[in-house]
Amino acid sequence: MTTMWTTRVRRATIEKIDPQDALPDNQPSYVASWIYVFGVLTLAALAVIIGSGLWLTTKGASWWHTSSVGHYVNSVHLWAVELFFVFMVVHLWGKFWMAAWRGRRFQTWVSGAFCFLSSLATGFTGYLIQGDFDSQWIATQAKDGLNSVGIGSFMNTLNSGQALLLHVALLPLAVGVIVVWHVILVRKNGVVPPLDAKEIAGGAK
Repeated sequence: MTTMWTTRVRRATIEKIDPQDALPDNQPSYVASWIYVFGVLTLAALAVIIGSGLWLTTKGASWWHTSSVGHYVNSVHLWAVELFFVFMVVHLWGKFWMAAWRGRRFQTWVSGAFCFLSSLATGFTGYLIQGDFDSQWIATQAKDGLNSVGIGSFMNTLNSGQALLLHVALLPLAVGVIVVWHVILVRKNGVVPPLDAKEIAGGAK
């Protein structure tokens, strides 16, 4: 009898990630250090970005220019993005100086780096769709830069429709997939211990 695909997926998931690692009852004592907080803060800021971004998407790109509520939601979105990058940069640098790729965590480190790069692209397209003189200036300067490296025909920063679709569809999807991948790897391999600490249960096998 052929095994259903749901059964195969469940078995493969259990083989890759132990339920105790996926939803742990406790964490090592060193996780109480402040440096371990910035990953969660980055996720919290991302949740605010998604929520405010969905609200802006349903109202349209120019809503925040004509509505006080829209201006407030746009401001929340902007400052959530600012905090997102602050938290992520601190998280990345903290893990860099902790050599977070130790214990077979190379994929975890690489996924975090990819998340940072894809977030930069998403933030850039966000500036392009503001619909004001600021976004026009950014678009023209970026167009010159992209043309100089030979990719201006692929990414036309003066095409606001292309920038809008990239910002609300393709790039957020990429960021979301990478974030989920990153969190799964963290849960699978455990958080990296300080350099002078030993690996414990939940760490890399």
